[in-house]
Amino acid sequence: MSYMECFQKSIDYIEEHLQDKITVDDLADIAGFSPYHFYRLFAAYVGLPVMEYVRRRRLAHAAAQLARGKRVIDIAMDYGFETHAGFSKAFRKVYDCSPEQYRKHSSGQIPGKVDLTLYKKLQLSGGIILEPKIISKPAFSIIGYALETTYESNRKDREIPAFWNHFDITGLEAKLYEMVQPKEHGEYFVCFPVDMDTGRFTYVAAVKGDELPPEEEGLFQGVVPEATYAVFTTPPADYADGEFVKTVAGTWKYIFEDWFPRSGYEYAAGKVEFEFYDERCHEETGAVMEIYIPVIKRA
Repeated sequence: MSYMECFQKSIDYIEEHLQDKITVDDLADIAGFSPYHFYRLFAAYVGLPVMEYVRRRRLAHAAAQLARGKRVIDIAMDYGFETHAGFSKAFRKVYDCSPEQYRKHSSGQIPGKVDLTLYKKLQLSGGIILEPKIISKPAFSIIGYALETTYESNRKDREIPAFWNHFDITGLEAKLYEMVQPKEHGEYFVCFPVDMDTGRFTYVAAVKGDELPPEEEGLFQGVVPEATYAVFTTPPADYADGEFVKTVAGTWKYIFEDWFPRSGYEYAAGKVEFEFYDERCHEETGAVMEIYIPVIKRA
């Protein structure tokens, strides 16, 4: 069975059990992956965190039921919402109107579920094949600025670029080097493990450092734990016309869509992924950076 077929099994199960209790652990088991690996790649393939996808499919079926005249509270209970208010709040968040308002214009049709058999891989330009280095790296401490964000409603896709922009234009990078004075040059943009129930995680822009600067407020101090990593170096790219940024994004797509399915590896739960930028990323031509993915061999 192909990688996409494994994920499709979980999507089909969701569709058939929308009125039952559904958990990430159960869906991961159906797909044949560890829960954390399943969670991370489901979001990459479907475009939504798995439990948000479940919630939206329930709401889609609930919306169709509105056209058939069922009471809102009965529909809410059928699809796992404990109260009328909770259902209405979730419904308004997706459909931008109340269930009662939606009922007046509902056609009763249900949008189709995701079909990963139609999935098309997005390759890096030029058909470049990237093979990572597999390395073991000891734990190390970091100090930096933290953002609390979430996969839910794709907030991370809005908040992380805004965080990068703030980090850049306000001079926080230079300030961080001045305060911490790390022994080696290099910025770490770190994603700590996501809470699979809420989608929340901590994203940190940091340098290596063991001691917080005295009397400095607002800094994050943490530890990147020991792990085995698949380390990808991006293809050389110029800064002109945003080519470097596009290449970084393309490398992430390659990791999810090409490398993982054929690698024999999964995400290592409880570990930390990060991007690493050193002097090589400042070159006007041929700039590169590294992406560190914590991995374990698939059972």
